[in-house]
Amino acid sequence: MSLRLPGVRTRLTDLAEQAGVSTATVSRVLNGKPGVAGETRQAVLAALDVLGYERPSALRARPAGLIGLVVPELSNPVFPAFAQAIESQLASRGYTPLLCTQSPGGTTEDEYVETLIDHAVDGIVFVSGKHADTRASTERYQRLRGRGLPIVLINGYAAGIDAPFVSPDDAASVELSVRHLVALGHRSIGMAIGPDRFVPAKRKIEAFAAQLVRHGLAATEQEAREHVALTLYTLEGGQAAAGDLFDGGHTAVVCGSDLMALGAIRAAHSRGLSVPDDVSVVGYDDSPLVAFTDPPLTTVRQPVADMAHAAVSALLTEIHGERAPRSELLFTPELVVRGSTGAAPRP
Repeated sequence: MSLRLPGVRTRLTDLAEQAGVSTATVSRVLNGKPGVAGETRQAVLAALDVLGYERPSALRARPAGLIGLVVPELSNPVFPAFAQAIESQLASRGYTPLLCTQSPGGTTEDEYVETLIDHAVDGIVFVSGKHADTRASTERYQRLRGRGLPIVLINGYAAGIDAPFVSPDDAASVELSVRHLVALGHRSIGMAIGPDRFVPAKRKIEAFAAQLVRHGLAATEQEAREHVALTLYTLEGGQAAAGDLFDGGHTAVVCGSDLMALGAIRAAHSRGLSVPDDVSVVGYDDSPLVAFTDPPLTTVRQPVADMAHAAVSALLTEIHGERAPRSELLFTPELVVRGSTGAAPRP
């Protein structure tokens, strides 16, 4: 934007109106003059962005530092959603994120960490990392903390790691799903979930077993676990697990991810079953586009934006030399009812 071009008065007026300030205040901000409150200055800069003007070079934010962001493979839509939300939060605070995505047979989490250390990052955010695997050693995180490097861990928990944890309430998500299906009349409900060595899956399985007992659908939690099919967090995994559950007479399946739920719908269709007339399917995450599948997917929305905000705030608190809470922050999920669940079929 050039303030010397014809029409500058109109541009100043537009900016002033958008920011809710006077044109004189806009002029002071654009010319870098003192005497403007920080909140007012930010409002003017936001107005520049909203109206599509390029900020004068003197007003562009200088990078505050580098932050590592380690996420699993991006084939599951929820992980790109986390990456985007966290990157947005970091950028708004002046930090530059370095995104590290894992894939089977590719660069490992530990290798990424070494690279991030070589780049002198100020901190690292881990999403569904090794901290979520109950069989993995936590020593890698202890070493990072021993170096004084701030870290935040999302979606998983391991006792003894000196770092903030941010997670969705997995037990609450299962309670929402089962209660919804029971209200629809379903009495034979199964669960398709990933390997139980991962904390989120373990928590969901425990909650599922407790819910079946609570609603009188199983005599004991041990019996309830017979209605759980372990698989991979993929469309194919969901299809295989849900297929076994449908063959066993289950009329509804609670899935550990939206991808698995789409696989479950495919399994139903391959057996000539209608969703939701014959069987119901509930996903998890509320990934982009699942509202537009056939049928639109009933799912539990993971509060990605709120979790990203909390994780970044905790990390920057640590970077600025203060101590963030070490208790695990649990965020309440939300059931989103769409077309993949319906009344249980009559016997």
